[in-house]
Amino acid sequence: MTLDHAILLPPTAMAFLTGFVWLRLGSDRLGELRSRRIHPQQVATSKQAGETLQNVQSADHFRNLFEVPVLFYAVCGFLAITKLTTLFLLACAWGYVALRALHTYIHLSSNKVVRRFQAFVASTIVLYVMWGILAVRLVLSG
Repeated sequence: MTLDHAILLPPTAMAFLTGFVWLRLGSDRLGELRSRRIHPQQVATSKQAGETLQNVQSADHFRNLFEVPVLFYAVCGFLAITKLTTLFLLACAWGYVALRALHTYIHLSSNKVVRRFQAFVASTIVLYVMWGILAVRLVLSG
């Protein structure tokens, strides 16, 4: 497998992580609706859901996976398209996924905000290192 194909494996892993959180969200949401006998129409909007539901960690985290990680998907795609992937960038991509998996674990278990924030900051630093390297490689290759 070439590096330019290998760089697509970490975003694939992120997509599966997002799918896991989606399944957890569905389980949590349906479980709370049933146990508290909440009619689904009572949570038709995010505002209503926030006011009605008590267990919102999965929903919060699922939404979070569509914020900064979007930049991860983009940088990996750009690296594959431009054929500028290196072993270091591939390692960074896997590091990002591992840190986001840690962030997911913390958010969906103990939810210790300081630990969660540390994982978030570390993953975001790795992501911007990737973007910085891509930018430099683009300038130097042009």
